[in-house]
Amino acid sequence: MGSTGPSTTQEVYYLPLNDAGHPDVPGGYIYLPAPTDPEYIVRFAIEGTSSICREGSLWVNIPMKGENFNRHAFHEFKLHPDFNQTLHVDVPIYIAGAFAFYTTYTPLPDFSSAGAAPPKPTKTETFYIDVEPRLTVNGAVLPIDSLSIFSVISKLMGEYPKDWERHLRGIGQREYNMVHFTPLMQRGSSNSPYSMYDQLTFDPACFPNGENDVATMISSMEKNHGLLGLTDVVWNHTANNSKWLEAHPEAGYNIETAPWLEAALELDNALLQYGTDLAKYGLPTELKSADDLQRIMDGIKPYCLDLVNIWEYYVVKVSRDAQAAVDAWTSGLTKGDKQVEGASKWSTTQIVEFLRANALIGGDEFAGRFHRSVDPNVAAALLTSVFGHSDPNLRPIALDTVTAWLNALNVPYYNEYDADVAIIKQQVQDRVRYLRLDDDGPKLGPINKEHAFIESYFTRLPLNETTRKHNPKALFLVNNGWVWAADAMRDNAGSSSRSYLRRQVIVWGDCVKLRYGKSPEDNPYLWNFMTRYTRLMAKYFAGFRIDNCHSTPLHVAEYLLDQARNVRPDLAVFAELFTGDEKMDYVFVKRLGLSALIREAMQAWSTQEVSRLVHMHSGRPIGSFELDTISSSKNTKPSAATTGINVSFAVVNGSLAETTEVVHNIRESPVHALFMDCTHDNEVPAQKRDARDTLPNAALVNMCACATGSVMGYDEVYPKLINLVSEPRLYQSSFSDHEVKIGAGRGGIGRIKKLLNQIHTFMGRHGYDETFIHHEGEYITVHRMHPKTRKGYFTVAHTAFPGYGAGHGTLTPVHLGGTKAKLIGSWKLDVDVSLSAKRAVSDDPSFLRGLPSSVSHLSGVGLENKADEAVITMPSHFPPGSIAIFETWIPAAEHSEGLDQYVTNGATQAFAECSLIDLNFILYRSEPEERDASGGKDGVYAIPGHGSLVYAGLQGWWSCLRDVVRYNKLGNPICNHLREGTWAMDYIVGRLERMSKRKEYISLSKPAAWLRSRFDAIRKIPTFLRPRYFALVVQAAYDAAWARGMELLCDDVQYGQGFVQSLAMVSVQMTGYMPSASLVPSESVPSMAAGLPHFTSSWARCWGRDIFISLRGLYLATGRYSDAHSHIMAFASVLKHGMIPNLLSDGKLPRYNSRDSIWFFMQCIQDYTKMVPNGLEILQEKVARRFLPYDDTYFEFDDPRAYSKESTVEEIIQETLQRHATGLSFREANAGPKLDMQMKDEGFNIEIHVDWKTGIIFGGNQSNCGTWMDKMGESDRAGSRGVPGTPRDGAPVEITGLLASTLTWVAELHERGQYQFEGVTTEDGNSITFKAWASRLQNNFERCYYVPQDSSQDRFYEVNSAIVNRRGIYKDLYRSGKEYEDYQLRPNFPIAMTVAPQLFTPEKALGALEMADKYLRGPTGMATLDPSDLNYRPYYINSEDSTDFSTSKGRNYHQGPEWIWPTGFFLRALLKFDLMRKSTKAERTEAFQQITRRLEGCKVAIRESQWAGLAELTQKNGEVCGDSNPTQCWSAGCLMDLFYDAREFGRE
Repeated sequence: MGSTGPSTTQEVYYLPLNDAGHPDVPGGYIYLPAPTDPEYIVRFAIEGTSSICREGSLWVNIPMKGENFNRHAFHEFKLHPDFNQTLHVDVPIYIAGAFAFYTTYTPLPDFSSAGAAPPKPTKTETFYIDVEPRLTVNGAVLPIDSLSIFSVISKLMGEYPKDWERHLRGIGQREYNMVHFTPLMQRGSSNSPYSMYDQLTFDPACFPNGENDVATMISSMEKNHGLLGLTDVVWNHTANNSKWLEAHPEAGYNIETAPWLEAALELDNALLQYGTDLAKYGLPTELKSADDLQRIMDGIKPYCLDLVNIWEYYVVKVSRDAQAAVDAWTSGLTKGDKQVEGASKWSTTQIVEFLRANALIGGDEFAGRFHRSVDPNVAAALLTSVFGHSDPNLRPIALDTVTAWLNALNVPYYNEYDADVAIIKQQVQDRVRYLRLDDDGPKLGPINKEHAFIESYFTRLPLNETTRKHNPKALFLVNNGWVWAADAMRDNAGSSSRSYLRRQVIVWGDCVKLRYGKSPEDNPYLWNFMTRYTRLMAKYFAGFRIDNCHSTPLHVAEYLLDQARNVRPDLAVFAELFTGDEKMDYVFVKRLGLSALIREAMQAWSTQEVSRLVHMHSGRPIGSFELDTISSSKNTKPSAATTGINVSFAVVNGSLAETTEVVHNIRESPVHALFMDCTHDNEVPAQKRDARDTLPNAALVNMCACATGSVMGYDEVYPKLINLVSEPRLYQSSFSDHEVKIGAGRGGIGRIKKLLNQIHTFMGRHGYDETFIHHEGEYITVHRMHPKTRKGYFTVAHTAFPGYGAGHGTLTPVHLGGTKAKLIGSWKLDVDVSLSAKRAVSDDPSFLRGLPSSVSHLSGVGLENKADEAVITMPSHFPPGSIAIFETWIPAAEHSEGLDQYVTNGATQAFAECSLIDLNFILYRSEPEERDASGGKDGVYAIPGHGSLVYAGLQGWWSCLRDVVRYNKLGNPICNHLREGTWAMDYIVGRLERMSKRKEYISLSKPAAWLRSRFDAIRKIPTFLRPRYFALVVQAAYDAAWARGMELLCDDVQYGQGFVQSLAMVSVQMTGYMPSASLVPSESVPSMAAGLPHFTSSWARCWGRDIFISLRGLYLATGRYSDAHSHIMAFASVLKHGMIPNLLSDGKLPRYNSRDSIWFFMQCIQDYTKMVPNGLEILQEKVARRFLPYDDTYFEFDDPRAYSKESTVEEIIQETLQRHATGLSFREANAGPKLDMQMKDEGFNIEIHVDWKTGIIFGGNQSNCGTWMDKMGESDRAGSRGVPGTPRDGAPVEITGLLASTLTWVAELHERGQYQFEGVTTEDGNSITFKAWASRLQNNFERCYYVPQDSSQDRFYEVNSAIVNRRGIYKDLYRSGKEYEDYQLRPNFPIAMTVAPQLFTPEKALGALEMADKYLRGPTGMATLDPSDLNYRPYYINSEDSTDFSTSKGRNYHQGPEWIWPTGFFLRALLKFDLMRKSTKAERTEAFQQITRRLEGCKVAIRESQWAGLAELTQKNGEVCGDSNPTQCWSAGCLMDLFYDAREFGRE
């Protein structure tokens, strides 16, 4: 290996995809930072056998290095299934833009034992990744949120270059960094910048040298003034006098390209003519009142609408279509004769609806007059049905009949017309009122040629040599406009809209709406022309502002932005977007890669509303949680479930270079904003508020954590909104003519704006993204700070709205805890708003000027820096229009490494020596465990308002904090508690320090010391930051402990998928020292708990059955071989009666009442020998015996006979088999109420014997319950005390399977010379070999247990046909005390299938598994009884003490509730037998994917569980069971078994 080279850091953004291929990201919006050098990576994470991995591919159009972006060029990444891994697809990000991805795959068919037809390949929807552009000016990077943008109306800038250069210098001096120009192109006849005459020609009035002048200007802006250029792009319309329209009228919506607009044109002509003819009709031509308007409106119908007969566009022409129908009838031309049989008996309504459904042509269209018609041949078929074949004598009556049908058919169309007419009249009335009567309207005055009655919706191209070449219908082009509350995805001039007919469009008469169609092929000239325009803009401008983005077809905007980004990849794109729907905003933002949406502070009508807007755009709250883990992990192959820092290595130039991966969660992101203090469309503060509000409004906007902006005239305090169409005067600004220095002065707020822009850009560039806003009366305060350095800026703004006058209001003294502050300055704005001042400004014929104003310093702002806080007080004279700005810092956060770095560094090293038993204490410990370990002194921590944590260890804290951190829930009770005191820190450190003094926990001293030092560092910080830093420390410690756990577990876990890791950590959760529950009586040995929190200590902790159902998964499959060994040896030591105890009780008081535990124990020994290296050696290991071999005598653990004899494990196995072969008959030691107060006396009698005809073991009686379904009736009220819910006497199917597995194993060992015994002696003294016993089972199993699908086959099996409930299954029992119980469908037979598949015919096995899948499988668990069974009771409530015999005191524990651990065996069996019939790689993959699909509920459950485990059981359909252990050892262990099996099958 080469020498160690330099380390590198790789930034990774983690993007998990769920089973449906959807991004699993909060909010679904993926917004990533600007490209970096070196490039960062997007890591798609997909579970290895997710549905999308079936013949699946991930398709991504993110360009590779050196490629240009092509929206349609997708890179394919094949998804190769892997059941045990999470697939990673790493895609580097080299350029900014809006990128797309999707997956293709073949859906998984439904499982069927008979096979299923393969589904067709499919594709997910397309998802988007937006990457922020990397803007730079003079080498300095400008993040989007650092932009301070200045808008100008370009035509008012004056002469280029003299006036332009002067103004640009003034803008740059005020520390703006981007200039937004309204369109710079040649303007149309209206002179509006947004009505462009020629999109390819710069305005010659501004730029005499055209493009060369623009190039020079942009270069000067960047080099000399530090300004980037931003311009509007207008894609929706062009000027109505654009010369190129005459040659290409198809670029617009005309009556040739959009015939559905013909009715709207006719109406438009009629309304214009009506306005011209008002005097002719004796109607007023100048509106002075509402009565005048009403008189005009009353005339619209007779003098306008009735003249153009618009109704003809709606209805069927009755005379035409009736005659055509009769002619077809006469000619025998009919269609659909069979459909109309019996029509002679139909009502008119039935006939009309038949015609509407089957004969109507053009029903959904809106084209020319009488465009709707009826197919005459269908109508003729109806006539034939009614009148028979044609008869000349019946023609008149037939004509009348069809006429009546068609008149009835037209009724809804006339209603449709009437409804539209009502809308038309209302829209016209509302618009005329606004134009001529409303106080906020333009009050246009008399109706004449200059100011028509109503705006025209159409541009009429002039007739000339060019236009005469076109169809006359092509010369009427619809004008652009907007519709209130319209669907942004709907074309208002399209065929599906009647907005133009209904007069719902607020039209711009100087702009023709452009018609792109669906693709460039639909309108080649227009697409090419606008592409050239767009690329020209991108050549010079760093940013676009998309004018009327919400009205721009999405596919058009996508195409044109692609063209622009090919010219300038790092293009900032802003947009007006008024969809009225946040979800729709996201659609535009995601697909177009919008950098920010324009938002306007001047929309606020009160201080409170300003506060709301500022809050909306201020980033995260102060003290927000950090989503990314900062601590380092030494895993060389990072876990899919882990985010944080992972270290890997690569050979670079012969050296081993260490690469540290910093893995980021993708945060939930709002749509970014460009927040303007005022836009060129807004009324200014002098109009809408109080002119003095210019200063506080600007200060508040600039404190926001987003791009901000202003407009020329705002800083100068212009008196009113500039009319960008008609205003002839030019800009004037004192800041353009003099050096701008920060401070007081006259002529507006530009000097203070310079400071505000400096601060805003600085904060944006350096990531000051946490903010706190406070609103109090007329005041708003904003504190914005850096999330790591904790340096910040604090602003006090006294807003000025009408009515505030000179009143100063009040602001309660501000206390900034743990903070120091320095006053930067305080100022007030005074503005002369007298009529004379306004008149002097407005009467200037040449220049736009601001109102007389001055900014002056304010003194008296109080600031006291105390030891533990800064206190800010406002002086008595701090009038509306005033601001104060402070610099702040938090001394306690000024750590040499950086506080964030310090409190998270070193965790890995601190936990590096911890054992898995140490981690049990560090991470877990439920309330009973904590009490037991502390002698009753300590328990779990309780948080006021939240309750007790589930664990005393770090998992308890992290379970509480996880969603609080992810969703930034700073108001959660845990956050409030942390702010109130340091008790939580004291608790965490204290318990570790106390425990580290014990010899078995000495390794806890380093984690305790690390936690103390980190908590000590954050005790000093302000309380409002404490939740954030507490969470950082806890998460760092938790992650380090988890990572240490991964290091100590096997590679298959360490590098497995997150679900596997979570399951494996349940082994840590369940295994630890417990003073009251050791594995042996003489010393403290870590033991496995059956479940938490109910089975944790004393006698209730160690259950033989539970441990050996769990041991293979939790210990062997995770590499915890020594723990498996200690548990096997401990239970081997207490073998008695040929059984292991159900309850271990340290070996002091073992209870032998479970018939199945011994067989799970035997299976685990077998698994140990096969899975552990040199595992067979355990057979020769000796164990001291608690009781004497082959002797049923009971004595206490301290009796001299106890542990006086030894046996090898091989001898333990043989004793077990021999004792069962000769039969068992004993009464439990200490039988009676003290041992079990619920059981009847006969229940203590244990009987077990072998039926040597079949080799099957039988046992139990109707008064005990010796298998895992062991609920004893307890209710006196219901009369169920002592009556088991599920006695399962006879031969339970799983015991038979486990017996067969053991016999087959020992027979094979004997044949290989690895087991000395050949067989056993039966109770009658005969010998039988293990091989013969196993063969006897094999030969009889299905005859005894299978219930055939076909009842005619019953004679070949032991089946009582009369009581069979469900067929194609395996019996749960054989020869039980209640025969019907044999035939119950329960989830036990898959256990036998898993351990002894040789007993089962594969086809029958798959059929039975399909039944279980259909009827028993729930979201997480398996129903314990068939829902069709009369005893099915799926809701377990142990506290219920009713008279219901079935459910009282929870007797139905196993009569329907869904248990999780059988799911593992079911899925193992399903996988095993499904793979038996699979031969190809694709078929085998499908088998694994069927399993994956069925694991989803368990994955969600463990991910969401506060206990970080899987529950013991659920109610029906996965509903939470309040009496269940929320985490159970076997629930996780059996699923770990599944993954181990899958790995083994994968190697085949």
